[in-house]
Amino acid sequence: MITWNSFLYWAIPTFVLSVVGSVLSLRSEKRSYAAMFATLTAVCVLSGFVAGLWTSLERPPLRTMGETRLWYSLFMLIAGLFTYIRWGFRWILSFSTLVSTVFLVINILRPDIHDRSLMPALQSPWFIPHVTVYIFSYSVLGCAFLLGLYNLHYKKKDLLPVADNLVHIGLCFLTLGMLFGSLWAKEAWGRYWSWDPKETWAVITWVGYLLYIHLRLMRPKLRIWACILLILSFVGLQICWYGINYLPSAQNSVHAYTRGS
Repeated sequence: MITWNSFLYWAIPTFVLSVVGSVLSLRSEKRSYAAMFATLTAVCVLSGFVAGLWTSLERPPLRTMGETRLWYSLFMLIAGLFTYIRWGFRWILSFSTLVSTVFLVINILRPDIHDRSLMPALQSPWFIPHVTVYIFSYSVLGCAFLLGLYNLHYKKKDLLPVADNLVHIGLCFLTLGMLFGSLWAKEAWGRYWSWDPKETWAVITWVGYLLYIHLRLMRPKLRIWACILLILSFVGLQICWYGINYLPSAQNSVHAYTRGS
């Protein structure tokens, strides 16, 4: 039975395989099938741990902050691999590996409590799609954020058209996550929206990316401002995900379960 105590034995091969994929992609001028295979294998290894943990906990591992970090590490590798296969940026696997590894290390050094208990509000059928869709959007928008940083530093090479595609995908899933969350809230608490601190920052983040899309459509030459808006939107996303846990107003939040047991 796979438990959180065995996470290190899954995290290490995930890290090694993803690093191998990153190195192979940097060493090849064209898309490297070996890099794709190594990264895909890393995804499969981490997916195996998630599936095994799901089975042993007898619930989806989506309750605690540590469990959402686990999904983010997985989806970040997937988003990086997708970006590499689709657009062939050799460096994207290195960045996605770095971000994924940071969250893996955090989970190794500071694991949350992972028990089988699941409060009644989290037993809704909307819980799983709400959280997984959200975390996937976070990873895709994370890749867009990396492209924005790269574009801001290397101004002669315009990568924003690719970032645009990723933002379109990420915002689509972000919107779905908000809709699923509203349906879940109606079932669990009797109302679709309550302007909970996390919900408020979700709207701020959503508006930020919507403004980015409109800026790119109406003022495509304002690349610097687009990069800044892309970065600020990602900062808002981080506040929405875990930053609000440190705000006094979030102590009575209905999303307090994400801090663990």
